[in-house]
Amino acid sequence: MQTTSFSKKDFSEMETRRKAAFINSLSGFKSASLIGTIDADGKTNLAIFSSVIHIGSDPALIGFINRPDTTSRHTLENILQTNCFTINHINKTIYRKAHQTSARYPKDKSEFDATGLTTEFSNIIKAPYVKESTIKYGVVFAEKHDLTINGTMLIIGKVVEVFIPEDCLLSNGAIDIEKAETVTIAGLDSYHTTQQLSRMTYAKPDRLPEDIQLTNHTN
Repeated sequence: MQTTSFSKKDFSEMETRRKAAFINSLSGFKSASLIGTIDADGKTNLAIFSSVIHIGSDPALIGFINRPDTTSRHTLENILQTNCFTINHINKTIYRKAHQTSARYPKDKSEFDATGLTTEFSNIIKAPYVKESTIKYGVVFAEKHDLTINGTMLIIGKVVEVFIPEDCLLSNGAIDIEKAETVTIAGLDSYHTTQQLSRMTYAKPDRLPEDIQLTNHTN
């Protein structure tokens, strides 16, 4: 396979959309999530994000990157108003509708209505879930960090509830996201299913890792 190289000068000379596609693909496969929010007047919002990341396990913290607020950012505005949001995995049955939420709908037009996805609510937080999503969790807003290098913001929240299919919980506590048919995204618009290569034992300096086989959790 022939290799080519790009320099900082090449980046500066790239057409804007081409450069965005290139750099967004550079980090590899990313999570594909829908973030559900609601404003103080009860208007719902749904937006696709590929920047959701694990921050910590105890306490359970999740973060995502919000783009600069040079234009109206309904997701961020709603989170700051109501202090909560939901994160919903995108699966094979809804990825087309999920992608459509990236369209710039006006504030008074809910992406749930525009795409045909269904709102679902719990008794714990006010923000809406996506009924069609298989794995989803509710988050309470904790911190906002402004990144001066490019004007983006890191939003951090505490996970307060989780909904997953019982047969997707593995015996060691991990979640079988592949069985839940969660998809992943590369770049801005390329959706992928996954195939597990292996699950490995905990790495230690005195021995090589081995393949392990976990069973799905049963009560």
